[in-house]
Amino acid sequence: MSGRRNPHIVLAGGGTAGHVNPMLSIAAAIACLDPQASLSVIGTAVGLESTLVPAAGLPMDTIEKVPFPRRPSGYMFRFPGLWKAETAKVARILADRGADVVVGVGGYAAAPAYYAAHKAGIPIVIHEQNARAGMANKLGARWATFIGTVYDDTGLKSHAPIKRVGLPLREPIARMAARLESDRDTTHTSAKIRLGLDPQLPLILVTGGSLGALSLNTAVSQAAKTLLDLGQVVHLTGKGKLDQVRATVTEAAGGSCLCGLADYSEGTYHAVEYWERMDEAFAAADLVICRAGAGTVAEITALGVPAIYVPLPIGNGEQRFNAQPVVDAGGGLLVDDADFTADWVAKNVPALVHDRTKLKAMGKAAWSYGIRDAADAMAREVLAIAASREGAGGPSRD
Repeated sequence: MSGRRNPHIVLAGGGTAGHVNPMLSIAAAIACLDPQASLSVIGTAVGLESTLVPAAGLPMDTIEKVPFPRRPSGYMFRFPGLWKAETAKVARILADRGADVVVGVGGYAAAPAYYAAHKAGIPIVIHEQNARAGMANKLGARWATFIGTVYDDTGLKSHAPIKRVGLPLREPIARMAARLESDRDTTHTSAKIRLGLDPQLPLILVTGGSLGALSLNTAVSQAAKTLLDLGQVVHLTGKGKLDQVRATVTEAAGGSCLCGLADYSEGTYHAVEYWERMDEAFAAADLVICRAGAGTVAEITALGVPAIYVPLPIGNGEQRFNAQPVVDAGGGLLVDDADFTADWVAKNVPALVHDRTKLKAMGKAAWSYGIRDAADAMAREVLAIAASREGAGGPSRD
């Protein structure tokens, strides 16, 4: 006997945490809204998805990484054959999985998935996290049924609806956003206490991501004495950069101020390489100094934290595009990397931290710009498309 079957959603993409985390958040939201839906992922064996997807309990089919040629080289002549082989492999995966919808987030695995899905007549849903879309999503947008974005004006061209839905948040960030919405002051104070910080002192959080940011590290550590006059600092230096920051802070402000986040008893300049609970760190912060990666900007605004954004000065300038709308809305400041020096920090940060009214207004503006239900919004679109395909006579299984 045939009848309505449970939908199977294939998610594709990865490479970096910026791609994989939103993909997993969408998958979790789909599973929550429709526990009968089945899910699988197409990724590569070399991207971050190779560890994060299995850890999330999702099955993953792997393909080879086939980047688009960006400049003349011998690879240009090999690309067509590689592309044909991997898109054929994806086509077999989609058929074997009985895919109803393909959800792509960009990255190396997304482009072959879009092409194979289009050829098979499978609806495509895209999430674009960057202010300027990447090549994979530009390709998929030509055939998409729905596109969700974090920013307006991403450069995607499509006949499909394009809607700013925000970034699907990691579960810890989503939970923290709900707590802040319920009682911001208590949540803010409690986060400081849990990190072993003084709840009465302003906290400046500095982060350049897991690898750190040399220019941020240098400017902030050289201005350590000025910052410590304001309150306390949590400086996440990035891998391999802790010793240099510690040395600079010791020279600028004296070694007695230095400690790690686990050293509760002394010191107000907390320097560590990395802190896994960024939800706690962001919630505790009165001001964040950071790069402007799409994920960072989206999480900070979702939590309503004022920030000084220092975009990475390479590539096509996408980090500036990520932060500019937030700054235009009043939720942060934007400083060129070349201008972000110890002198700039010493001249500008104290006035901002002392002006509690302005800092609070910036936080409210960041919260207003931020979006906290993106994963649910994407999941509802995906499930609606799957249901409409079934109702229109899509494939059914016994």
